[in-house]
Amino acid sequence: MFRTALRNVLAHKARLLMTVLAVMLGVAFVAGTLVFTNTISDAYQKSSAKGFDQVDVAVRPTYQDSEGDKVGKLSDLTQATLDKAAEVPGAASATGVVGGFTAVAGKDGKLVGGDWQSNGGNYWGTNDARYPLVGGHAPHGAGEVLLDSRTAKRAGYRVGDTVRLSVNGPVLTPTLAGIFTTDDGNVSAGGSLALFDTPTAQALFGKKGTYDEIDVKAAAGTSQTALKARLDKALPAHQVKTTTARQLADDQAKQIAASMSGLKQALLVFAGIALFVGTFIIANTFTMLVAQRTRELALLRAVGASRRQVTRSVLTEAFAVGAVAGVAGLAAGVGIGAGLRSLLGSFGASVPDGPLVISPGTVVAALAVGILITMLAAWLPGRRAAKIPPVAAMSSVHAKATTKSLVLRNTLGALFAAAGVAVVLAATSMDTDSAQGPMGIGAVLLIIGVFILTPLLSRPLIAAAAPVLRAFGVSGKLARQNSVRNPRRTAATASALMIGLTLITGLTVMAGSLQTAIDKMASSAIRADYVVSMANRSPLSPDVATKIAATDGVTASSPLRNAESRIDGKTEFLTGVDGSSIGKLTDLKVDEGSFTVSGTRVVVDKDRAKEYGWTPGSHFTAHFEDGKARQLTVAGVYEGNDMINGIMLDDKVLTPHLKDPADMQVMVKTADGASDATKTRLTKALGTNPAIKIQDKQDISNSIAQIFTTMLNMLYGLLGMAVIVAVLGVINTLAMSVFERAQEIGMLRAIGLDRKAVKRMVRLESLVISLFGGVLGIGLGVFFGWAAGQLLGTKMPTYELVLPWARMAVFLLLAGAVGVLAALWPARRAARLNMLAAIKAE
Repeated sequence: MFRTALRNVLAHKARLLMTVLAVMLGVAFVAGTLVFTNTISDAYQKSSAKGFDQVDVAVRPTYQDSEGDKVGKLSDLTQATLDKAAEVPGAASATGVVGGFTAVAGKDGKLVGGDWQSNGGNYWGTNDARYPLVGGHAPHGAGEVLLDSRTAKRAGYRVGDTVRLSVNGPVLTPTLAGIFTTDDGNVSAGGSLALFDTPTAQALFGKKGTYDEIDVKAAAGTSQTALKARLDKALPAHQVKTTTARQLADDQAKQIAASMSGLKQALLVFAGIALFVGTFIIANTFTMLVAQRTRELALLRAVGASRRQVTRSVLTEAFAVGAVAGVAGLAAGVGIGAGLRSLLGSFGASVPDGPLVISPGTVVAALAVGILITMLAAWLPGRRAAKIPPVAAMSSVHAKATTKSLVLRNTLGALFAAAGVAVVLAATSMDTDSAQGPMGIGAVLLIIGVFILTPLLSRPLIAAAAPVLRAFGVSGKLARQNSVRNPRRTAATASALMIGLTLITGLTVMAGSLQTAIDKMASSAIRADYVVSMANRSPLSPDVATKIAATDGVTASSPLRNAESRIDGKTEFLTGVDGSSIGKLTDLKVDEGSFTVSGTRVVVDKDRAKEYGWTPGSHFTAHFEDGKARQLTVAGVYEGNDMINGIMLDDKVLTPHLKDPADMQVMVKTADGASDATKTRLTKALGTNPAIKIQDKQDISNSIAQIFTTMLNMLYGLLGMAVIVAVLGVINTLAMSVFERAQEIGMLRAIGLDRKAVKRMVRLESLVISLFGGVLGIGLGVFFGWAAGQLLGTKMPTYELVLPWARMAVFLLLAGAVGVLAALWPARRAARLNMLAAIKAE
């Protein structure tokens, strides 16, 4: 039986080719994902480990939790703490570390490095071992800066040049004193690093006289553990926390692994979708292969083969196909992993240097997935073939499904579909966080139900295409009859395409509806012409708001200054605004009271008013970070949104309580409205700073839209794998169907059907099946898009369902194009059949 199974694999190489390709694509996606994420994780871990070469124990401040009326804050690492750490026995040296966001502009005025990878720090003394100098000298005073060698090369800077940079808004123009090398992972990944002398860095990053961290180097013969124990004794435990470099490296490795875990899971989900679609093809292929060899299998049964042996022979074939697909998929996956790493560069990101990581786990996973998926999909056809009595198989009595089996299938499909719809509808009325699980379960149940019901649905939906097919004469009539001749086969072929289009349509519906909601939110909530913020959303210096207010043409402006406070024992963030201008800059719906921000009169959003039981006229006490308290009065309750919410009070009341005031953004209203001239004027007033974004309402919507568009295009690309697998399924089904109907096609040719008509018949059959899958997929996608939108609508009042009719029409056309392209080879093969040889074929 084993030899027979291998002989059958070799005898049907061409027929199994598409199945091998389908499995290979899914396996390649899995292997590529594992290679890519393992490579990135390994590169970052090795890079971060190098960053701990100059530290044995790190001393960090502890966070003093918010309690009662006390606002939580980090403890201070002062010069005294540094001196005490340096004097600990076994400590060779102690280095104070200060850092923060620092945007460096190239000579072309554009930001160097990514928005989130532009960092700054302090250079310790005149010879910092962390950053070896390759040119120039250590920085001295606020007028000098160092740049890493990669940034200097990209920006075109040389020692002695004037560098344009910004830390929190105002433009600084220090001289480039020197260039250094570093193993910093962010720099290796395309970011930038600028270094100042320690006093300058402390002043720029709001750490005057204090440090973010103290790195202690152990003397020769002192272990990291021993040094940590001595530091723990010498330093106050309630103010600092000590960690060995080994532990820091391990923690960093865990953080990197955790951050890559989400990406890995997301990519594996799409690989799973491709494999799920591939199972339809495998099951379809083996069902047809088994059907074509029914008499052969019956003969084996008649000469003594048992049911188990017949089933095992089919599974042996599947094992061979899966093993070949697994090996090929692993090889392709290594290429995909390398390609994905290179692709990051095209998105403006790169990763630290490192080798491609192909772990034993990746190899085992690829082979296991390929073999197990193929054998699992082939098991049911093999079991079904083994159950057919030899005599019945010889006379083909088994060919048609019984009425009982069809009734059972339709009943089961209806139950699954009804349960899926019920669970999805129930999830739409739940809380967003708790609804995700039920929504996913309901979606899976509904897709399974529709798949089971597809043979039943195929007849009326394909019959609806009859009037169009009549225009193609005999070819159209035959195509329609062939499409419904074997509903199960048509269902499996169409379902593969249906799943891909369901996901693509659902994502498109959600993205379009979200974009419309964001546009409405921006236009309805903001009256300001511009919103000014840092490129990475870090805090702005108060100087920015001052410069904007003094700019010609500005009629109203207000900073949005955030600060932590304690109210009724809970932590709440207050937003300080210009009370006289905020009403001119926003257009928020007021539910109760008036939108008045003046003195101690504040406005609160509806959610917080409900949480605390506040109404206009209510009084509450806010405790600020300096330990002082102020009684505030609620003047009005407004409807907040994702852009503007919380408690707003006059910044004249808030600012005196803040040690280092900083604004998250500044809203601006101008006399001439939003225009290129006005934007240019504001840009010049802020020193043409690359670190600052000046956005009008459309810019805000577009920036958010760009995020959605980028994500959507990536998801389209990932789901495209499932569509490619579905195309292979259509080709495979049609090719095997042509082989199965060779005698029939030969007879049609003999009675006058020419080659052109035969090609047209196969193409129309493929077109009908593909459009059938497309209609089901788009319908399910719209339903899932609507259901997900119901959840989003609870968090976003401006959300409403927007159906992208144009895109859905394109998706349907693409489904049709898939059918036409998939039929090219099978149609050509059918037309080239020798009619006499085909008639004599069994």
